[in-house]
Amino acid sequence: MKLMALLLLLWHTALWPVQEATPLGPASSLPPSFLLQCLEQVRKIRADGAVLQERLCATHKLCHPEELVLLGHSLGIAQAPLSSCSSQTLEVVDCLSQLHGGLFLYQGLLQALAGISPEVTPTLDLLQLDVKDFAINIRQQMEDLGVAPTGQPTQGPMLTFTSAFQRQAGGVLVASNLQSFLEQAYRVLRYLAQP
Repeated sequence: MKLMALLLLLWHTALWPVQEATPLGPASSLPPSFLLQCLEQVRKIRADGAVLQERLCATHKLCHPEELVLLGHSLGIAQAPLSSCSSQTLEVVDCLSQLHGGLFLYQGLLQALAGISPEVTPTLDLLQLDVKDFAINIRQQMEDLGVAPTGQPTQGPMLTFTSAFQRQAGGVLVASNLQSFLEQAYRVLRYLAQP
C-alpha cells in the first residue's frame, strides 16, 4: 500500500512540472481580428526594417551587422526581450506588456537615428510611424482587457552618437535588433491566432 502511494506520488510529481510548463492554449480572450491585425503590422514593420537595412547597406556599405555587435555594446544599444512570450512560460497579459514595452523601446531607438542620412530618412520615418501604430494597437487591446500599463514603459537612456559612422552603425544594429524582436513577436502572435 505504501509502495503504491509512493508510486502514485512520484507519478504525480513527474507530471506536475509538465503541467506547469505547458503553454496556455490559444488565447481565446484575444479577438481574432486583433491578432490578424497584429500579424499584418508585424509583416509591414519587418518589410520596412528590411528596406532600411538594404538602404544602409547600399548607402554606407554597412552590410554585416554581426561585425558591428561590439560597437553596439559600446553604444549601449538595448535589445527588447520577449521572455514572457516563450511557449514554455506564455502568459498573455505579460506577453502583451513586454511586447508593448519593446515597441516603445524601439520607438526611442528609431528616433535617435533621425538625420542618419537623407537616403534613408523616408524609410526611417515610415518605420517609426508603423512601430508607434503597433504599440498603440497593443496598448488599446490591453486597455480592453482591463490590464493597460499605468504610464509609459521605461525607455532607458537616449542614444547619443559622437560620429556619423556611429549613427550609421547604430542604424544597422537597431534595424537588426528590431527584426529579431519582430520575428519572435510574429511567432507568438501566429501561435495565439491558431484556432
